[in-house]
Amino acid sequence: MKVAVNTRLLLKNKIDGIGLVTYESFKRIVLTHPQVTFYFIFDRPPHSDYIFADNIEPVILKPQARHPLLYIVWYQFSLKRWLKKVKPDIFIGTDGMIPLNSETKTLAIIHDLNFEHHPEQLPKAYRNYYRKYFPLFAKKSTRIAAVSEFTKQDIVKTYQIKPSKIDVVYNGVNKEFKPLNEIEKETIKAKYSEANDFFLFIGSLHPRKNLVRLFEAFNQFKQKNNSDLKLLIVGKKMWWPKEIEEHFNQLEYKNDIIFSGRVERKDLYKITASAYALTYVPIFEGFGIPLVEAMKSGVPVITSNVTSMPEVVQDAGILVNPFSVDDIANAMTRIVTDKKLHAKLAQKSLIQGEKFNWDKTGDELWESILKTIDA
Repeated sequence: MKVAVNTRLLLKNKIDGIGLVTYESFKRIVLTHPQVTFYFIFDRPPHSDYIFADNIEPVILKPQARHPLLYIVWYQFSLKRWLKKVKPDIFIGTDGMIPLNSETKTLAIIHDLNFEHHPEQLPKAYRNYYRKYFPLFAKKSTRIAAVSEFTKQDIVKTYQIKPSKIDVVYNGVNKEFKPLNEIEKETIKAKYSEANDFFLFIGSLHPRKNLVRLFEAFNQFKQKNNSDLKLLIVGKKMWWPKEIEEHFNQLEYKNDIIFSGRVERKDLYKITASAYALTYVPIFEGFGIPLVEAMKSGVPVITSNVTSMPEVVQDAGILVNPFSVDDIANAMTRIVTDKKLHAKLAQKSLIQGEKFNWDKTGDELWESILKTIDA
């Protein structure tokens, strides 16, 4: 069997989101199926870390696809030509994108349709590309894997796809996410939060992550409570428009908001487990990996009551209206002033976090791959 996988988002020291899901899933799939040849398809020379088994054959196709115009060239010409030549049994579009009208069977992994519901949050070129091509990717793919039941139903409703064509394959969480002892927590707090307890946000600093309301809610929390808590923001500034900058500069307690930038994975494990609570309140999410990372670490969660987040967290966190600054701020106050609630949610987080792991993701994705080949 020959399996072709889009691995162009496996970038050393820049792996997150879709790249993380791709790496963790296929690390398990490749190693448990040594008799299968896996073609890992890149758009630049890959780091040796990502060629981790003898049954992986790396393929480099040009051009480097980092813009919608180059997406078209890479997927619809370079990749399609390669598939026609090699004739693998399946191509897996790990970012949801596939070559159209290819004879190769395709499995599109669709993470979310945020661009359909909040197109204003993306630059025009990306917005136009996604809204033009994703309906075609969904319709033309042999099968689809969705990362949550919410995303599956969104694809069904938005693109009129039959539910039977879509498998739900939840994301997982690394085993390194686990509770820390108090001494280790104090070391992390000394390094990252000026030795104070902290609320934590993890993710790219993108408008959909609702950072303006999170900042305003934290500011309101500080105004109403005599608290030394900080807000630690971990992630890169993907799009940091003037609107966010202006809101941030007007905050009374902006000096209590700490930006760490991107951190290494080994540090992220410890930062997550040291947080007083995760404050993750996007307006749209297909899954929300930081949620399961926090829960696996025994950290209470404040998250949004919309899209996939209630499905992932269930009763293990405080669900808030992400469009209400007051609601987010009140949740922060509750979890700080009610120690019994904090302890209860920490325990529920551990239980809920156990439901997600990458081994399970790999097994379910492999089943979806086999169903696609047999279709």
